[in-house]
Amino acid sequence: MARKILIQLDGDPQPSTFDSVVAVDAGADVLLRHGNVTPDAAVPLVHGAMFTRGGDDLASTAIFVGGSDVAAAEAVFDRVRTTFFGPVRVSVLLDPAGANTTASAAVVAAGRHLPLGDPAAAATLRAVVLGGTGPVGQRVARLLARKGVAVTVASRSLSRAQQVCERIASAVPGSRLEPVLADGAITAETLRPGTPLAAALAAADLIVAAGAAGVTLLGATGRGLVGRGLVGRGLVDRVVVLIDLNAVPPAGIEGIAATDKARQEGSAVVYGALGVGGTKMKIHRAAIRRLFESNDAVLDAEELLAIGESL
Repeated sequence: MARKILIQLDGDPQPSTFDSVVAVDAGADVLLRHGNVTPDAAVPLVHGAMFTRGGDDLASTAIFVGGSDVAAAEAVFDRVRTTFFGPVRVSVLLDPAGANTTASAAVVAAGRHLPLGDPAAAATLRAVVLGGTGPVGQRVARLLARKGVAVTVASRSLSRAQQVCERIASAVPGSRLEPVLADGAITAETLRPGTPLAAALAAADLIVAAGAAGVTLLGATGRGLVGRGLVGRGLVDRVVVLIDLNAVPPAGIEGIAATDKARQEGSAVVYGALGVGGTKMKIHRAAIRRLFESNDAVLDAEELLAIGESL
């Protein structure tokens, strides 16, 4: 068996050491790290991966696309895939800034308490993604939409939220998405009754905060408004799941600690960033191992979620 070689294509000047350490721990024998990678610069690097081995040995070479600029990484990922032809290809994973693995881990956590695996039941669920136009928020919204959940994408920019909803709708036919404005921390004092955001929070089975580090999106008094509409839906005994993906104080959802993991708080179950982080790391390592099982795996957010659900 040929040695397992992982080629790390990173858009930043220095490739991520985090991604490199995870790759080694996941079983890569050789790690080739490239920084400042653009779509054009990726092509000869991909050719080097494609043409140096043949047959079954192609499965022992794989590509990881990362970097802090998610849009730039997606452009590299797209170019990598179009550079392949026929069976002459290697497996490739996209996880810029950990966005795909983090979003997948958040949905896995929610699925422990909500019936996301049952299409009929999932279609009755409603979620609000705060910071929904950021890298992680967009992917959480997309993954939930694919499950059939009605998703409200909240952002400080209504136009950006609309654009995200349109992109997800084009990728997920039949999805139910609503953009709303959420300008500043949501509290009982700042949230105006009768607004789309107030209605979405009242009906929510799931809230995911995926905003910038150190920014509170949902205040303590705002939390008291979440899920109130469940009574009117005859679901008063239904759990409400709150997931805060911000590990930097102050919390994205006030009152949730980074270490919270399925902590029961009344009718709510809460997760903090570190509480989700263990699952994220398991998904990341399992994805690296999956790359070397064949030469044709393409792992984006949906494939990473499937890996997470299988763990």
